[in-house]
This record gives sequence, C-alpha cells and structure tokens, in this order.
Amino acid sequence: MASPTSDRITALGTQLAQAHQELRRRLAALRAGRLRPADLRTHCLAFCTALTTHHQGEDTGLFTALLRERPDLAPTIDKLIEDHGLITGILIRIADLSDEAAGTTDPTAIRRELDGLTAIMESHFRYEERALTSALDAGVPDTGWSDPVLHLRPPG
Repeated sequence: MASPTSDRITALGTQLAQAHQELRRRLAALRAGRLRPADLRTHCLAFCTALTTHHQGEDTGLFTALLRERPDLAPTIDKLIEDHGLITGILIRIADLSDEAAGTTDPTAIRRELDGLTAIMESHFRYEERALTSALDAGVPDTGWSDPVLHLRPPG
C-alpha cells in the first residue's frame, strides 16, 4: 500500500499538468472574452501574474530541486528557462498593449499577441510535461516551490 507521501510524490506530474490546464483555461477565457478595453487591462494583468508566478516558481524552486535529483536534466531545464524568457517578453508586450488599449477600442494587436502566446505556451507545456513527468513522479523534495508552480500562488 502506498503511503500518503508517496501518493503525493507520484501525483506531482499530474498536478503539473493540471496547473498547465488551468493556465490554458485562463488564457482561453481571456482570448474568448468580449472585454471592453478598460476591462482588458485587469484581465490581462491577472492572467500574466498567474503565468509569471508559475514560471518563477519553476525557475527558482522546482528546477533547482529537480537538478539536485537529476543533473542529467540540465539541458532540458535550460531550454525550459529559455522558453520562460520568450514568454515573459510576450507578456510584457501584452501588458503594454493593454495599457494602450484602455484609451482605444481596437484590441487587435493584443489578440495577435495572445494567439502567439497560446501557441508558444501549448508547445512549452507539452514539452515540459513529457520531459519532466517521470522525474517528478520519481520524487522531488518540495522546498516551497509547489504553491507557485502547482497552485499559482506566490510563495509566502
């Protein structure tokens, strides 16, 4: 019989996939929304904050813990961190455009950025899940990284 601790460890890969699914859902809602320009900034900021929290938790917590257990994952983790940088650039453009959109009625540029973000996120999430699930399920000490990564809440 598996212990609660081993059940939690085994579930980490599944929990990561569920966090990614929640981020996908939030982005889809943002893309599908018929928001007034004044509301767009608030919704973009909330989504961008959740995604940034998730990626920062991976970069500063999960990936460090994984590398201690699995140094062979260094090239994969380097690629994931590089992706996070690309995604951050898009999030900054979205935030800037949503600031501009508050004074206009044409969110077309934001929609293009959201479409690009969707494509990159999907590729990134699928790669990350394929590359890390077995390592996560083998066990990774939780040094506090799980809240921002799995529950999209800032640490502390």
